[in-house]
Amino acid sequence: MSGQTIRLHRILRTTPDKVYRAFIDPAAMVKWLPPHGFTGEVQAMDARVGGGYKMSFCNFSTGQSHGFGGRYLALEPGKLIRYTDQFDNPELPDQMQVTIQFKEVLCGTELTIVQEGVPDAIPAEFCYAGWQESLALLALLVEADIPDQ
Repeated sequence: MSGQTIRLHRILRTTPDKVYRAFIDPAAMVKWLPPHGFTGEVQAMDARVGGGYKMSFCNFSTGQSHGFGGRYLALEPGKLIRYTDQFDNPELPDQMQVTIQFKEVLCGTELTIVQEGVPDAIPAEFCYAGWQESLALLALLVEADIPDQ
């Protein structure tokens, strides 16, 4: 696999199952995955091994949208997600692979993300900045302690 590898690590104050759900629930994904300045839409979601997903981000300022999607290679609830990822843009034809690991720790969940094969045309610092924004939004979603009504 050619391209760059992006590695991320975060501790979230919640359970692995809740964090896992945020990665496969379309309503949750559009809430946290688009970085600042973007909206998100999930066009298709089949969260099973061999199933796939299709999503797009839209730049709120310009209205320009870019789509991407892939196939699920491994799904272990609360432990692991592995999937392929590819942009719709023909100028970025390479397929990426993303591995997300969830590990229960004393204060919540240790989250490790490895994104392999990121096209060289995308500066690594843009990937890190976007992921950092997304993970901050993920924390706001999954760490919220809302009492049952």
